[in-house]
Amino acid sequence: MEVNTRIAGAAFHPMTVLNAWEHFKHGADIGVRGIGFSRDAAFEQAALALAAVVADPATIRSDTPIRIRCEAPDDELLLIDWLNALIYEMATRPVLFNRFSVTIRERVLDAVAWGEPLDHARHHPSIEVKGATYSELRVEHSGDCWVAQCVVDV
Repeated sequence: MEVNTRIAGAAFHPMTVLNAWEHFKHGADIGVRGIGFSRDAAFEQAALALAAVVADPATIRSDTPIRIRCEAPDDELLLIDWLNALIYEMATRPVLFNRFSVTIRERVLDAVAWGEPLDHARHHPSIEVKGATYSELRVEHSGDCWVAQCVVDV
């Protein structure tokens, strides 16, 4: 898969793109990276990158809000719990996502994920998500932005 970058609510700062997501190759797996002006925004963008592995977020309507709460002892485990919660919703409901609102306080993530139920007549998912394993975890403050990334084997 080629590197794909989307900029949501673009805010440009000299030499820095804020609130963006991208995919990157990592062997046979795919990396998802969220870049944001805050830790919350980086987690939102990482979720968009994950959602885009399944289907283009631009083709999804924001009909269904789903509340998600995660808690973990550090940022990397919080990122895994967050992405696992999304994969669980994609696999069990099934629903596709196109927008996220994340608030992180200490080690607790509260979020709303918006999307719509999978409709095979309208949507053409590139993969059917059943679960995932993660590696190469990274959540860090870098310059003027936060980066949340991992490699996903779905």
